[in-house]
Amino acid sequence: MSGQSEANAPDAVSGLPAGTDTGSAVPESWLIASARISQANAHAPYSNFRVGASIETVDGVVFSGCNVENASYPAGVCAERGALAAAIASGARKFSRIVIVTDADEPSPPCGICRQALVEFAPALEVISVAARGRIQRWSLADLLPSPFSPSSLAHA
Repeated sequence: MSGQSEANAPDAVSGLPAGTDTGSAVPESWLIASARISQANAHAPYSNFRVGASIETVDGVVFSGCNVENASYPAGVCAERGALAAAIASGARKFSRIVIVTDADEPSPPCGICRQALVEFAPALEVISVAARGRIQRWSLADLLPSPFSPSSLAHA
């Protein structure tokens, strides 16, 4: 063991500790590679639908996640929310884009719960989905969730 904690272990793509500030926008190919590495760690024994996601902060910091299923289906965690949770736990609050990778034939947008979680922090988020053979589709989160329930929805009359 090199003496590094698992939380500060180098990312397999960049060699930098997870959550390292790159100082600028990260190349899309790096985000895709980072999401694919996370996808390889997905725990999806029930659906066999392995997903990886990498979310980039406005400052160029990247956090990744994978889906984690369990026998109580609704209690599973999607890759997008896993990446978001890692970012929030590290203090990040503003995001520019998220990359989602799957082994599906067509690019897959985030599920409704993930859309709602993402809009809380980044209503203008760019969503990039990459299918198994590399086909890419892009959306704005506003296009995917045109009428979100947002913090302003909680305002009292």
